Amino acid sequence: MGAKLGGGGGKKWDLGQNSEINVTPFVDVMLVLLIIFMVAAPMATVSIAIDLPPAIPPPPSEKKPPDPTIVFIQDTGALFIDGVQTRLENLPADIPADMTKKGVTGVPQEERVFLQAQPDVTYDKFMEVLNILQENGYFKVGIINEEIE
Repeated sequence: MGAKLGGGGGKKWDLGQNSEINVTPFVDVMLVLLIIFMVAAPMATVSIAIDLPPAIPPPPSEKKPPDPTIVFIQDTGALFIDGVQTRLENLPADIPADMTKKGVTGVPQEERVFLQAQPDVTYDKFMEVLNILQENGYFKVGIINEEIE
């Protein structure tokens, strides 16, 4: 696999085959990549100071936390607050009454309400109840997807 320039058969114009690998471009590329990674590696390791609490368990409290308020939605649209049936219009008044019965006297923004629905409840019925809760200041709403035992 050679090429000849000119018409003669002499060695002067003979282009021989080069069988050596030129590694200079490869080494240049590798050195550039090494420098890039050396500069980028310290920027990728960002440390964040975290103040963790000690591994000592808190002392047991004598007071048991009150049971949560659970609003249950049936697929028929019926609403229940802790097993007591109510209507959508009465929901803003019945939730504070249920919390007072349990001994919770906080403001609605700080109290947690759990919302549970049967699997066949439509999205609009679920969102109606959620919107009523948020309109009345209950922003800490937990959604339950399984039976509580």
